[in-house]
Amino acid sequence: MIRIGIDLGGTKIEGIALGREGHVLERRRVSTPRHDYGGTIRAIAGLVEALEASLGSRGTVGMGMPGAISPATGLVKNANSIWLIGRPLKPDLEAALGRPVRLANDANCFALSEAVDGAAAGAEVVFGVIVGTGTGGGIVVRRQVLTGPNAIAGEWGHNPLPWPSPGELPGAECYCGRRGCIETLLSGPGMARDHASVTGEQLTSELVVERAAGGDAAAEATLRRYEHRMARALASIINVLDPDVIVLGGGLSQLQRLYTSVPAAWGQWVFSDRVDTILVPPRHGDASGVRGAAWLWSPQESI
Repeated sequence: MIRIGIDLGGTKIEGIALGREGHVLERRRVSTPRHDYGGTIRAIAGLVEALEASLGSRGTVGMGMPGAISPATGLVKNANSIWLIGRPLKPDLEAALGRPVRLANDANCFALSEAVDGAAAGAEVVFGVIVGTGTGGGIVVRRQVLTGPNAIAGEWGHNPLPWPSPGELPGAECYCGRRGCIETLLSGPGMARDHASVTGEQLTSELVVERAAGGDAAAEATLRRYEHRMARALASIINVLDPDVIVLGGGLSQLQRLYTSVPAAWGQWVFSDRVDTILVPPRHGDASGVRGAAWLWSPQESI
C-alpha cells in the first residue's frame, strides 16, 4: 500500500507517493486551475490517478490545503485561494477519488512532516512555521496534528504582533479584514512593504536579502527589523505552547541568519530564566508539506 500526499497551492498542485518507511516513490506537480473549483477537483483527481497508474498500486490520500474545513459547516474557510471558500471540498474529493480523503491545513502538514522524520523527529511538541507569501503555523504533539475545535490551532499569523512599538501601530491591512496581523510583517510581501515604507524603494524580499548580503545599509536595517519582529512573535508562541522545536518553512526559511539572530533575541520576551526551545530549518525543504499530507495516514492504515 502506498501513501499519496497532495499539496494544494495557489499556483501549483504537487503529489507524492511514499513507501512504507517514508521513502519517495514518485513526485509530480501540475498547475493549479486558479478560480476554477471544478477544475481544481479534476486536477487533484488526475494527479492521484497518474501516480497510481505509474506505480501500479492504489493508495491512501491525504491533502494539505490553504485554510481549513469548518467543523460547523463542513465547508472550506480561511483560504487565501478564495475560490475554495464555502465549498464542500472533502466530500467532493472523496466522490471524485472513490475513497476517504484526509485533509489538513498546509502548515499542519509541514509541521507533521518535520515532526515524523524531519528536523524535529523525536520531539514531543513541535511548532511548524511557514513564512513565505503568507505566514502560517501548525502544532504537532507526539506526532499527532493538533487541530482544535475551531480548526484554527497554530494560526499565529492572524494574531497582532506582540509588544509593538508606536511606529508599528495600527499596522497594515490584512486580507482577513483586520490590521497589524503578524502575516502583514513576517511574510515575504510584508518584508517588502516594510522596506518600501521606510526607504520608498520597491524591492521583493529576495532582493532585500540580496542587497543586505552585499552591504546595503537600508536593506540590512530592514532585515534587523524583521528579525526583531520574528523574535517577538515566536516568544509569544513559546510563552503559550512551550514547544521543544520550532521549524521554519517557506521561502524566508532559507535566510540562514534567522537561526542565530532570532533565538539570540527572543529570550527578553520569554517568561523563563532560560529558553531551551530550538529554532531549525526544515530537513525536507519544499517537500515537507506534501510529505506531511501523506503522513496523515500511518503506514499501518489502509482503505
